Amino acid sequence: MEKGKVYLVGAGPGDPKLITVRGLEALKRSDVIVFDRLAGPQLLNFAKPDAERIYVGKLPDRHTMKQEDINRLLVDLALQGKTVIRLKGGDPTVFGRVGEEADLLQKNGIIYEIIPGITSAISVPAYAGIPVTHRDMASSFSVITGHESPDKLDLSIYWDKVTNATGTLVFLMGVAKIAYISDQLIKHGRSPDTPVALVQWGTRAEQKTVVGTLSNIEERVKAANLKPPAVIVVGDVVRQRETLSWIEKKPLFGQRILITRARSQASDLLAKIDDLGGETYEYPVIEMKLPEKPEQLQEIEQALAQAEAYDWVMLTSVNGVEYFFRWLDRYGVDIRRFHKAKFAAVGPKTADALRDRGIRADLLPESFRAEGLLDSLDGVIAPGQLALLPRGDLARETLPKELKERGVRVVELDVYHTVLSAPKDLWLPEMLENGEIHVITFTSSSTVVNLMEALRQLGVSNPAEALRNVEIACIGPVTAQTAKEHGLTVTVVPEKYTIDGLVEALVDRRRMTKGD
Repeated sequence: MEKGKVYLVGAGPGDPKLITVRGLEALKRSDVIVFDRLAGPQLLNFAKPDAERIYVGKLPDRHTMKQEDINRLLVDLALQGKTVIRLKGGDPTVFGRVGEEADLLQKNGIIYEIIPGITSAISVPAYAGIPVTHRDMASSFSVITGHESPDKLDLSIYWDKVTNATGTLVFLMGVAKIAYISDQLIKHGRSPDTPVALVQWGTRAEQKTVVGTLSNIEERVKAANLKPPAVIVVGDVVRQRETLSWIEKKPLFGQRILITRARSQASDLLAKIDDLGGETYEYPVIEMKLPEKPEQLQEIEQALAQAEAYDWVMLTSVNGVEYFFRWLDRYGVDIRRFHKAKFAAVGPKTADALRDRGIRADLLPESFRAEGLLDSLDGVIAPGQLALLPRGDLARETLPKELKERGVRVVELDVYHTVLSAPKDLWLPEMLENGEIHVITFTSSSTVVNLMEALRQLGVSNPAEALRNVEIACIGPVTAQTAKEHGLTVTVVPEKYTIDGLVEALVDRRRMTKGD
């Protein structure tokens, strides 16, 4: 059997968007992902659907896999002919033990590639507004491990040389030893007034920064209850934080927001939250699929075959537009055959989707739901007219019911089906339990229903209780009502039932809870 290949990849400091392009390419092509939690769990979304995922970090029922076992695991997988990625937090060559992994791969004749990552030594301080060098303050910096016990630190660190070797000192994994590190630096020549900063969980929603001096940083760290992982920065560059702190000023900073929308639809929402400093956690619980049963296909074909007969085509969502045009293409129906029909759209995004296809909506109600469309139809639509409603199979019955009561002939057409998607997620139940999910966004009733079922499939016996302390944000009152019916307390409903409106409402809620 031909041997496989191993990529030893730095995943960056935690924010999944800080992985390198080369590292992401390797992730997408690998058959097996060997990872630990520092690598950022959302990166696994980029893996091939059938890729094997092997977690080598700590779980409730076992401790972290020993390094020797990880080394052997990489070799064994590659000997099976698999393409393997070892995904490591930060940069694999900075206290990442990549040398040990590469050495055993080399001895077994396995091709490997080391792909650098963005080390936490520079990225975490940068996210706290601290550059590790500065023209007027520090022209060099050192990166030092702080993880060892004091006696081992004294063996591995020459304090008399390190203390003043560079303008900036960066200690990784040294929170528990901050008192000893401070004492040694003062003892070997650094002023007790030297600025110090500790940045916990840098680049992530939990990012927290404590600033002090060598003489008082220990008590400040204790008062803030700062825990690992954290990066320690020593030197005058810490003063730059007063003016350069940037991400903490963004309105959604500190919020980890669960996105339940289908992955194909979520990009706009993800981008807006990211721009505002929030951290998104994707867990898509719905998936759109084309109907497949012969009778369903026949119904769609027959409905489109009478294109010339319709007086109205009413589209209530972007998905409705997308899938309506897919079926037109599949059955070779020219949109110009609907020359008699007027087009109605619910919501500006639906109207934009139509406009992208060269059609301007004849009717766009002010209220972005079925009731708004019905109000706008007063005096416009007449009994006996024929209306086509291309929608999803879970669409509300309000619109067709009211149209029929007005004497309108209605053809309801399920152009797509919404199905449950319940991805296996190693972390989500634990994150909910630990309060690490701060907000959940729901953009439809089906996302509410499906998330509750998905959580049950992940082993959460009482989803409503698990979400009790999470902010629930719904795109509109219909979705909010569904959430309430499932035992959730809804705290955010925008005035405009759009993605932009939802994001604005999230910002307003954050400012209110922070007291801004």
